[in-house]
Amino acid sequence: MDDLIRAVRTTPIIDNHAHPLLIPSQHGKYDLLAITTEAGGEALKHTPSSLAHLRAVRQLAEILHCPATWEDVLQAIDVEKAKPGDVWAKRCLEGIETILVDDGLDGRDEVFDYVWHDRLTRSPCKRIVRIEKVAQEILDEDLSESDISEVVAAFPRRFGEALDKAIRDQEVVGFKSVICYRSGLDIPPKPSLKEFSKELQGTLQELKATGVSGFKRLDYRPLNAWVVHTAAERISDAAVKKPLQFHTGLGDNDISLNTSSPSHLQEFIRAHPTLPIVLLHSSYPWTQEAGYLASVYENVYADIGEVFPMISKDGQERIVREILEFCPSEKILWSTDGHWFPETYILAVIQIREALEAVLSSYVAENALTVPQAIRIVEDILFNTSNKIYDLKLPLQPMQSTSVTASSTEGTDLAVVKSFLKAHPAVKFLRLQYLDYTATLRLRLIPVKKVLSQLEEGPVFVGITKACLGLLQHDHIVPGITATGEYKLRADFSSLRAGPSLEYACVQGDFHDADGSAVDLCPRSVLKRTLVKAKQHQLEFLVGFEIEIVFMSPDPDADLRYSLLPNSAGHAWSSSNSLKDKRVLQILSEILSTLQIAGIDLEQFHPEGAIGQYEFVLPPLPALDAVDQLLHAREIIVSIAAEHGLRATMVPKPFPECPGTACHAHMSIIGGESKEVYEPFYAGVLKHLEAISAFTYSNMTSYERVLDGCWAGGRWITWGTNNRETPLRQAKGSHWEIRCLDGLANMYLALSAIIAAGLLGVMNQEQMSWKDCQADPARLSQKDKQELGITTAFPESLMKALSALKREDAAFKELIGADVVARYCLVKDTENALLEAMTRTERMRWVIDRY
Repeated sequence: MDDLIRAVRTTPIIDNHAHPLLIPSQHGKYDLLAITTEAGGEALKHTPSSLAHLRAVRQLAEILHCPATWEDVLQAIDVEKAKPGDVWAKRCLEGIETILVDDGLDGRDEVFDYVWHDRLTRSPCKRIVRIEKVAQEILDEDLSESDISEVVAAFPRRFGEALDKAIRDQEVVGFKSVICYRSGLDIPPKPSLKEFSKELQGTLQELKATGVSGFKRLDYRPLNAWVVHTAAERISDAAVKKPLQFHTGLGDNDISLNTSSPSHLQEFIRAHPTLPIVLLHSSYPWTQEAGYLASVYENVYADIGEVFPMISKDGQERIVREILEFCPSEKILWSTDGHWFPETYILAVIQIREALEAVLSSYVAENALTVPQAIRIVEDILFNTSNKIYDLKLPLQPMQSTSVTASSTEGTDLAVVKSFLKAHPAVKFLRLQYLDYTATLRLRLIPVKKVLSQLEEGPVFVGITKACLGLLQHDHIVPGITATGEYKLRADFSSLRAGPSLEYACVQGDFHDADGSAVDLCPRSVLKRTLVKAKQHQLEFLVGFEIEIVFMSPDPDADLRYSLLPNSAGHAWSSSNSLKDKRVLQILSEILSTLQIAGIDLEQFHPEGAIGQYEFVLPPLPALDAVDQLLHAREIIVSIAAEHGLRATMVPKPFPECPGTACHAHMSIIGGESKEVYEPFYAGVLKHLEAISAFTYSNMTSYERVLDGCWAGGRWITWGTNNRETPLRQAKGSHWEIRCLDGLANMYLALSAIIAAGLLGVMNQEQMSWKDCQADPARLSQKDKQELGITTAFPESLMKALSALKREDAAFKELIGADVVARYCLVKDTENALLEAMTRTERMRWVIDRY
């Protein structure tokens, strides 16, 4: 979950609707109680008993390091405001990239100009022009200089000119209507100019008769309708269509609540289909209506602002859930509706981040979202949607994470685990797992009661000797490594899944040092770091694995102590004969059911070529999640087979006469479908494939499978479109299959090596010197190979592959981690010496027992 938490806490915020702060001389004019309520006047005195106010007091007290009482908070704020400069205001706006300022409130002489707020944000602030204010000021100005008839005659032209000027003004990025406050959102069709002029004439004459000087408020239904429709038409006709915001939903007691639902805007939306429309303030309490409108109309967007900090924590989380029920994230944006007081900004920012963290982490825990999908939602709501529709052209650069912008990761983990246990009440133990350098999956078992109690205090971790990343399969420590020192293996609950059996759940762990920093040698952390580096070059991936696995029967009289699966004489690739044995069908049925309980829905499965061999095709996921899923799925398969007295093994070539066993990976570059992106990437992979093979063919027995002419990817380094005799097979566009990979690899390290090589290819704009091979490379003449750029064969043994890795260029090793490569080579050299001392039969027994 760490990546999601980091995104929630550091994604910059484009505040798409707020108001200016008060100048110092006006601070005492308004009551700070108003920061959590729309109440005013006498009603304001009841605010301190609201959940929103009580929560705000606690949060402000934590920030200000004062007792959690309103009086203490007020005193502490006064102390902060007394400091020189704008220190407190800047702190309150931490994490905000820019503000789009609606400066159309009354009392402009009481607040700072919108440009002043630039000093508080990372990027310059922009204006939102309130159209009713424009109309009001024109009428007010003209009435003081002209008679009513002249004012009426000139108004359509004057209003149009003012709008056109604002549309051309680069400081203006949008417009706003408060017709909700005036005559409601049930906007009638636009009256004719004649009807409008007659109505305006009568209105101004009535004002004059009452003795009112000037024009103070546009508050007449036909006039409001004409103004809003006219503004919509002028904006729609412009080359750059700036959004028109509408106040919807909650407001002070000046509003007509029954006509503030955005559903009343449906006819208006249809009348102006090219006008970008933003429904402000979560449309509370009609958030679902706003989400619906934004989902079905191309030009409508839903803002989920103002309710932070106006309503309770539960209410805010419900609003996030309700907007996501209907609405695509790219149609959702957010605002503080901050006004007068900087405290309105800091509370809004804290609370939206807390709500996103709570809701999205629970969706991830329930497998409703992957972590990258949840991160995309965060980035859309807080930044991308506003950046796009207001045409701001701002780069998405993470902010510094602060202690006041979100609740703790541990609190989120606790919510995730509680939600998981509610869905899986039979789970009693948590398997906290890690994959070592020999690809041995090791674990600690923790009762769930202990997990919950640990989460109440902080993260879940266990101490593990530092020798754990220098062990062989039989627990011998490799030379130069000692059993001194300790790592903290910390649970990453983004990987939490049920299984492999009813009372267990699994979670992958990352190694941390005592100071909390990630351990460089941790294989899972290596992949995380590699993916971050790739993302810096706009490279993100979907990966799907094919699990090939052989079911074998224990047989003490056989050389390997295992023999071919009984009743399998008719077994063949994709043959229905391979699915007729009742025992096999029962095992497969249990595997599929358990995978589904774990949230793993297979793409397909089928019999493979070796006797007793089956292939399970996993769904594509982001790279780290894909490896986590692979390990979990394999544990389920192996465990269920063992319950039925069978051994399920991933050994590459258990029987010389049978086809081998691989673990192919399908990789796609997200958004990288052009040749300019994927060709340099895969050219980089091919260039470094000799060294990469030390990770992908990671065991001495792996090289028994590296053969020509048996769909194993062959011995020659090249690629081909839908050619299964090449180590890299292009399926379509950036979707390529990595075929030079088996189940004995540490997939975190193998995938890191592949991505690091591809990243170097992109960084160096590597040319694809290999041509599309459409034949079995082993059957080509030397001349044909040279014409296709096929010049290099795979290493013939793990020792030669390790030699290639050791002499590989520094840039490649540095991307993975020079220390990681050195430790890996040390472990594998030692393991290789151990296996070389055995006969083939002894070696196969050893490997089958462990993989």
